[in-house]
Amino acid sequence: MIAKKQMGARYCFSRLLILFAVCMPLLADSIVSQGHLDELQRRYGEAAYQRGRQLQLILVEIASLSEHEKLVRVNDFFNQFTYVDDLENWQERDYWATPEEFIGRMRGDCEDYVIAKYFALREVGVPESKLFLTYVKATELNVAHMVLTYFEKPQSIPLVLDNYDLRVLPASERKDLLPVYSFNARTFFLTDTTAGVGTRVPTDKIKNSKWKALLNTLREGEK
Repeated sequence: MIAKKQMGARYCFSRLLILFAVCMPLLADSIVSQGHLDELQRRYGEAAYQRGRQLQLILVEIASLSEHEKLVRVNDFFNQFTYVDDLENWQERDYWATPEEFIGRMRGDCEDYVIAKYFALREVGVPESKLFLTYVKATELNVAHMVLTYFEKPQSIPLVLDNYDLRVLPASERKDLLPVYSFNARTFFLTDTTAGVGTRVPTDKIKNSKWKALLNTLREGEK
């Protein structure tokens, strides 16, 4: 049973790994460019436009700050949003929202928080090599969960950006999280987040089809 769960988790998050590798160039300009702001207003209304504008201003303001300050500000912004599972939010069991959709609705599930935080931090210059989407088990709730982790150095104890506990804390202080996998657009690891990024897992043979829906959405938004 445990092996099946691990295989399922690896499949789910390997799909997101490929999604990020493909989608990163599409969002290289900005997650809140004027085009995105106009689309937020058109699709979601004035309040969504103002949320996007607020994020845009925050990203400009924090661009020259320390990486830790960037983590805190981005984490605080997105943690104002409401947690809603995909079935309620999108009438689908596994929907990957774009940052624009997440900002527009101001609600989403754990992966939506992480995706938006990841792209926002990349935009303000936090290196990809320091940011990892980390699949964990939230032991107190006994559920699968995703958080964003930041490694100052490869063997550092990472900081955790989460929508459950709103603070940016070292992983060693998050006894409620059991790490399983970490990845970004280029790497995929079996993870022990209390002792560095862990063991690299080959990703060259990973297959995926789910990402196409989000990829098409992102491409439409660039037109």
